[in-house]
Amino acid sequence: MGWACPSSTTQPWNHLQADVIVRGYGGYNSRWALFLLHHIFPLISTEPPVATTVFFGANDAALLGRRSEKQHVPVEEYKENLQKIVHHLKERSPNMLVVLITPPPVHEEGRREYFRSTGEVVELPERTNEITGVYAKQCLEVAKDLGLPSIDLWSKMQEEEGWQTKFLSDGLHLTKEGNAIVYKEVVRVFSEAGFCASEMPLDFPHHSKIDGKNPEKAFQQQQCSSI
Repeated sequence: MGWACPSSTTQPWNHLQADVIVRGYGGYNSRWALFLLHHIFPLISTEPPVATTVFFGANDAALLGRRSEKQHVPVEEYKENLQKIVHHLKERSPNMLVVLITPPPVHEEGRREYFRSTGEVVELPERTNEITGVYAKQCLEVAKDLGLPSIDLWSKMQEEEGWQTKFLSDGLHLTKEGNAIVYKEVVRVFSEAGFCASEMPLDFPHHSKIDGKNPEKAFQQQQCSSI
């Protein structure tokens, strides 16, 4: 799990309304992310992001003494790491919208089935839904303490029957439907904060505004309006 740092929301076709940068590092936890913080978000920048999502916890919640223990981060440290990330982002741009996203739920039997499919026998899953829920709660508490919007993905997904296989491909990673929930929730939170794609200006004219015989006119008008 990682973070995304969009300039704001954008429509997926025709014209650009924002530059959306996705920064995901496979297997990373919040502890390792701190080593990248100044690299991805340098404090000196002419154009800092106007909005950022922070999405950690699934790897931090790996259990000690089990297969993925090197990813484990104690829950209190996880909470402190989120605070450090937010403080750094706000230092870079005080007006930046920062949204915290909880880890998704974990389907323990799905994890066992996944490892069996690879030929590896794992008696105890390296993560549990109960412990992941503890990390999700801490994520929400950080957001509340810092006055930030948040997305409770852990709870949201479990509201639907059959979430274990509908939203998770291997008990941990998201399916197409699982990613669709993340997208829907991010768009909702961004819209509530005033970043609504339909109301944002386009970077260049819509094709309907371009005269095929005199195309430069539309681009000249766009340049004048942006001055």
